Amino acid sequence: QVQLVESGGGLVQAGGSRRLSCKASGIIFSITVMGWYRQAPGKQRELVARISNGGSTNYADSVKGRFTISRDNAKNTVYLQMNSLKPEDTAVYYCSADVTSVVPGVYAYWGQGTQVTVSS
Repeated sequence: QVQLVESGGGLVQAGGSRRLSCKASGIIFSITVMGWYRQAPGKQRELVARISNGGSTNYADSVKGRFTISRDNAKNTVYLQMNSLKPEDTAVYYCSADVTSVVPGVYAYWGQGTQVTVSS
């Protein structure tokens, strides 16, 4: 069983910063891609940023230059540093990880989500 637990969400004023963390635990042989997604009320879940185990990253256009994704492979943890936050960044943020565990193959696991609310 693999679990992802996010932390760091909360209420922040526009222009402020917030750092999200997500730790994967359980029987993990390897993790390839880790990422952050978000879902605002009435909208579909969208990719925010993702990072490979080699450190390659890609970002949604809406967060480029403001958000930075990073990971600590030794801790199976991914981070999302969010700066210059805007009200439109308000959403539930989910982390994901492509994991190889005891079952052969790579499977995507998701965290339970953490709410980020940006007030204007």
